[in-house]
Amino acid sequence: MFDWIVRLIEASGYLGVALLMFLENVFPPIPSELIMPLAGFSAAKGTLHIGGVILAGTAGSLAGGLVWFWIGYAIGPDRLKKFAKRHGRWLTLHPDEVDQARAFFKRHKAMALFAGRLLPTIRTLISVPAGIERLPLSTFLLWSSLGTALWTTLLAGAGYLLQSQYQLVSEWVNPVSNVIVAALVVWYIYRVVRFHS
Repeated sequence: MFDWIVRLIEASGYLGVALLMFLENVFPPIPSELIMPLAGFSAAKGTLHIGGVILAGTAGSLAGGLVWFWIGYAIGPDRLKKFAKRHGRWLTLHPDEVDQARAFFKRHKAMALFAGRLLPTIRTLISVPAGIERLPLSTFLLWSSLGTALWTTLLAGAGYLLQSQYQLVSEWVNPVSNVIVAALVVWYIYRVVRFHS
């Protein structure tokens, strides 16, 4: 995967960065922790400009987030409640909890979107409740853009500053990301086991 990412960035420039970040949001196994530092390294070599890399990464990531936003929008709260009634154990969600989650999201939508865009796995999933809640698109884009821009700036900036040692970013961020993903998996399994209809 590493070589493929390098080749795509070298061949496609900003478009390649945007495409990779789009795919990272739609198919999370492609890690932004690898994409953006590599793009930052390309900017340090003079192949790309760091500002363009950050803009391309942010735009691609937001486009991927919008896919999930519209999926959530299409599902809506009523369908989600019906689905939770039938398949609640696997969603780890009671129909009653849909309303609780919606109330939480209404209260904390700005911070949830901003902070959610900085966390692995959550970065993709946070767009779904925003869509389900029928959040105004302008609000979704504003707070998602801020969180996404910070994330892409940190990763691309680290790759730019470290230059040929950009892989150190991945070596440091990947274990942290893995711990967060592992914690989410453990939490999910716990919820499935403890679920009561």
